[in-house]
Amino acid sequence: MADEKKPKKAKGEGADKAPKAEKAPKVKGETVKIGLQEKYRADMVPALMKELGLKSSMQVPGLKKIVINLSTAEAVKNPKVLNTAVDELTAITGQKAVITKAKKSISNFKLREGMPIGCMVTLRKERMWAFLERLIHLSLPRVRDFRGLNARGFDGRGNYNMGLKEQIIFPEIDYDKAEQVRGMNISICTSAVNDNQGRALLEALGMPFRKRT
Repeated sequence: MADEKKPKKAKGEGADKAPKAEKAPKVKGETVKIGLQEKYRADMVPALMKELGLKSSMQVPGLKKIVINLSTAEAVKNPKVLNTAVDELTAITGQKAVITKAKKSISNFKLREGMPIGCMVTLRKERMWAFLERLIHLSLPRVRDFRGLNARGFDGRGNYNMGLKEQIIFPEIDYDKAEQVRGMNISICTSAVNDNQGRALLEALGMPFRKRT
């Protein structure tokens, strides 16, 4: 009896070759979430050039760093409260907070030079952009009776300072586990040459300032 012919293998077929992974099908209407930094580069830079009358994109103001300071008077009597403050600020910013110390003594407050009184974080690059995006879209809308930010917080060189009374507006803080309400100061440093450029930049990024009067 004649041997049966074995079926030929298809071209390129082999036991040692794994099948190619199939690409995920595209969903109609699906959009990719674009971060604040990408929006700034793609859309806001050309718009700010036109608004401010600048000739080069290199002249367009941008963000340099964001500094968050948190201090508490209770630390004078009980330095251990700073451990909680450091943990909360670290959770809010995604970067380890460092303890700050008093630069001079104040007898009325029983404060001595070098005594730990707060903590701070300096954010740059990706963490800076991520924090600002969460601040604008998640945290500020949770402020009670929020009517917009005061534009008087600019320092004359395009940098903006703002204060928050409660750290619990950040979703990273569990309201039920917060021992006490603590305020903080946020300084947004820009490359703007004046306050008009600084405000135009922050407004383009979505900072909710009060209407100009």
